[in-house]
Amino acid sequence: MTDAPLPSAVTVSPARCLDWLAAGWRLFLCDPARWAVVGALFVIILVAIGVVPLIGWAITLLTFPVLGAGLVAVADEAAGSGRVRIEALFDGLRADAGKHVMVGVFHLVAVLVIGFVAALIGASAALTGALIGPLAAVGLTTGGLMLAVVVFTALWLLVIMALWFAPALIRFHGADPIDALTHSVDACLRNLPVCFVLALALYVLAWVAVIPAGLGLVVLIPVIAGAHHAAYLDIFAVRRALPGHADSPS
Repeated sequence: MTDAPLPSAVTVSPARCLDWLAAGWRLFLCDPARWAVVGALFVIILVAIGVVPLIGWAITLLTFPVLGAGLVAVADEAAGSGRVRIEALFDGLRADAGKHVMVGVFHLVAVLVIGFVAALIGASAALTGALIGPLAAVGLTTGGLMLAVVVFTALWLLVIMALWFAPALIRFHGADPIDALTHSVDACLRNLPVCFVLALALYVLAWVAVIPAGLGLVVLIPVIAGAHHAAYLDIFAVRRALPGHADSPS
């Protein structure tokens, strides 16, 4: 538990999403070459871990929040000094490593639980339909699969919300993993409209980034890091707010 309370989240306008993405792009332009190296390392490390037989996928889930904390560090230093320190990508292993790893453990366990619940719903519906009859089997299986998709999506969105600000709350405020995860969910729920717009924008940008053999990711990842940093400053109002709209706390 931290001695000082974590900053309260405020509600911001959905239009702020564009400001965050613009801030991310400007941060990338402060040193594109070094940022591209950071983006490439992020992708290469996760891909290299992911191809490890049997356990690669699990280690990737554990590693993702740790590297995410590194991106937070790189973006924060770049925003403050204009200097991109490549080695800061590994700051998640240097500072509060145990806390970031625990967030990774949450990520792994959450994915396993979500997959199990979705599979259980789909399998239960299919089995029930098979016991009743062929026609019922088709209907129940289809309905079960649709329900499984809905449950999977809802739970997965909660996981993304929990992971979104957790590394930043740990790095900047020394939050415990559980506090960071729950505080992140609360902040995202307070800002569902802007989170939806941001997610939609990033979805489109991700498709564009992977078209040239995935090379666009070395640009997109730094932009996301910068946008995330701007969103953190805006929503938690812990430092200067971005210029523009004056959204009042809720």
